[in-house]
Amino acid sequence: MLLNYITWNVNPELFSIGSLTVRWYGLLWAIGIWLALVVVQKIFKSEKLPDKWVDSLFIYTVIGTIVGARLGHCFFYEWKPLAEPVTFLGITFTYGNYYLSHPWELLYIWRGGLASHGGAIGILIAMYLYNKNVSKKGFIWILDRLVIGAALTGAAIRLGNLMNSEIYGSATTLPWGFIFVRDGQTEPMHPTQIYEMLYCLITFGITWWLYWKKQAYKKTGLIFGVFLIGIFGTRFLLEFIKLNQESFEAGMLLNMGQVLSIPFIIWGIWLIVRSSKKALPEK
Repeated sequence: MLLNYITWNVNPELFSIGSLTVRWYGLLWAIGIWLALVVVQKIFKSEKLPDKWVDSLFIYTVIGTIVGARLGHCFFYEWKPLAEPVTFLGITFTYGNYYLSHPWELLYIWRGGLASHGGAIGILIAMYLYNKNVSKKGFIWILDRLVIGAALTGAAIRLGNLMNSEIYGSATTLPWGFIFVRDGQTEPMHPTQIYEMLYCLITFGITWWLYWKKQAYKKTGLIFGVFLIGIFGTRFLLEFIKLNQESFEAGMLLNMGQVLSIPFIIWGIWLIVRSSKKALPEK
């Protein structure tokens, strides 16, 4: 008998000890960050760079990723219709953000709510500071190396979304459609978490190959540019079959995920074109 769909009813909680609950999502975030740093450690070792650089990179990456992802979710996706419109300086607002009046709850990451675009912005800021304070070899230089492992982080996070039965696609008749029982679904939906996990793994494979087999790191920005196209270009396309995360996206020509992906795609194209003109010396 052919497979018609997959019933997905996995418990998002891995285990509980008293009041402590470990969720798949949090564990996979941690594993993803660890994998990224393992990759960077191998690269740094091959280039005979100081071991302490990896230790510092771990701190900058963890803080930048988590803070950026949390703030990104709260400020990009938490806009809700107001009970009554508010007029300020002649402008009428029909949507408001809960966290503007409850900023202390930005710290409540255990409630969930982490955005990949916010995490990306957080990493960029963290790597700017890391380059300024630690490596001093160039902002793009560190990104050309970090993003190889970051693609694995992205794959782990999307697996975490699958375990949470969240951020999936529209209805489908394809045999690998998932019925996300825990989210109240009764018909098969596109498991876009798996699609995104796959393009993250493919991007990892390509950037790894570029670094080790083609020495693409000699063309500053090439690896980072390929990463941006591989991750955000594919994300932009997949958003067409994903359900909107928030109600305010319903009236938008492009949803929030697509709007936030466009600058990264443009940046990636520019980096690839720029790096292809000549092999730039490492700084």
